[in-house]
Amino acid sequence: MALTLWRLSCNKGLRRSVLHKSLSPITGQAFYSTASQHTRPNACSAAGGMVVTERRGTVMLIGINRPEVRNAVNQETAHRLLEELSAFDQDNNINVAVLHGVGGNFCAGYDLKELAHGSGALKLEQDVCRGPGPMGPSRLKLSKPVIAAVSGYAVAGGLELALLADLRVVEESSVMGVFCRRFGVPLIDGGTVRLPQLIGLSRALDLILTGRPVRAQEALTFGLANRVVPDGQALQVALELAEQISSFPQLCLRADRNSAYHAVFDAPSFTQAMQYETDHGFPVIQAESISGATKFSSGTGRGGTFSKL
Repeated sequence: MALTLWRLSCNKGLRRSVLHKSLSPITGQAFYSTASQHTRPNACSAAGGMVVTERRGTVMLIGINRPEVRNAVNQETAHRLLEELSAFDQDNNINVAVLHGVGGNFCAGYDLKELAHGSGALKLEQDVCRGPGPMGPSRLKLSKPVIAAVSGYAVAGGLELALLADLRVVEESSVMGVFCRRFGVPLIDGGTVRLPQLIGLSRALDLILTGRPVRAQEALTFGLANRVVPDGQALQVALELAEQISSFPQLCLRADRNSAYHAVFDAPSFTQAMQYETDHGFPVIQAESISGATKFSSGTGRGGTFSKL
């Protein structure tokens, strides 16, 4: 199986630029990935694939398509998820991605049957600067928003994939949790890194140490879920949210988003975080803020009415 490689600068916050050149761990020969934005379809990808995609205007839907195993991820699925999210990040015509599971479950984690029966062929890159995590895209730091539409189970590595997203729209009957606790499988796809930052160390340790299930309403009180919706509606609500986010001025939105991530994960001090925010915000003023201020001064958006924006 080929692993897509990317350049990472670990001492500068894992700054990443995705390469389409890939290396086969079997032959060592280089070949070029088909994930380039120049070859991506505009409509739905092959229905039988382990990962299916569909473009909706400036939003990309990315679906894990292994419903027979509750969308547990094997090596091939991980590789395809990495390809699709990397391609999304490079595509200037797409602003937001929605990650979801096909058939009623988001993702039940890594496929433990593959781990049990094929451990000799399992290729894991321990150096996070040299290759992907077991779930595929978990080590990426994406430059654009991703929304997870969570239905059914989002557990173990599936929870870690949900944590990769900026926002999580969760159905009422969904269950989240570190279920891999019971089987001696560690969180090595960012779970111990992202979860404490998202919901606080105390609550994160409660989930990490006990492996207990977390229902949607509790996840909402934690901040693990951003929206709770009736069963069967997560994907639609996530799509609507993605379209709303995609309609905003994108340079400003991405500058603010990336500054927030930098402050939480990479900034060595409050002062440096403030400087980063200023340095990346100032160029937006000329590019988008002046035209936005002109709209406002002409009456658009007055009184909190934004329908004409």
